[in-house]
Amino acid sequence: MIEISFGKLVLLALIALIVLGPEKLPHAARTAGALLRRVRTGWDSVRAEVERELQVEEIRRQAKEAADRAHAAQAELDETLRKMRPNGDAPAPAPAPAAVSEPAPAEPPAVTHAADASGAVPTKESSHGGA
Repeated sequence: MIEISFGKLVLLALIALIVLGPEKLPHAARTAGALLRRVRTGWDSVRAEVERELQVEEIRRQAKEAADRAHAAQAELDETLRKMRPNGDAPAPAPAPAAVSEPAPAEPPAVTHAADASGAVPTKESSHGGA
C-alpha cells in the first residue's frame, strides 16, 4: 500500500493549510478521514470475501480427494470380491420361478431385483394390458 512517512505527512499538512486555509482545513481533514475509513472498510470486506472463497475452494478440494479415496476403496473392495468368487465369475443369477399353468393371480407379480446374465435388472410389468 502507500507508504507515508512522518515528514511527508507534515509536509502534506502544511500544503493543505496554505491551500485551504485555517477555516476549511478541519472540514477537509474530517472528509479525508471518512474517505480513508470507507476505503479501508471496503478493502477489508474484499479481503474477507477472498479468504472465504479460498476456504470454500479448499473444502471442495478436500471433498474431491475424499470422494476419490472412496472410489479407490470401492474398486479395491470390488477387486477383492471378484478374486474371492470361484473362477472370478459374476454371482449366479437367482433361479427363475417355475412356469405356472394356472391363470395369473389378481395381484401384479412381485418385483425382483436379481440381475439376469446380461446385468439388467427386470422391472415390474403391468398386468392391465397397456393402460
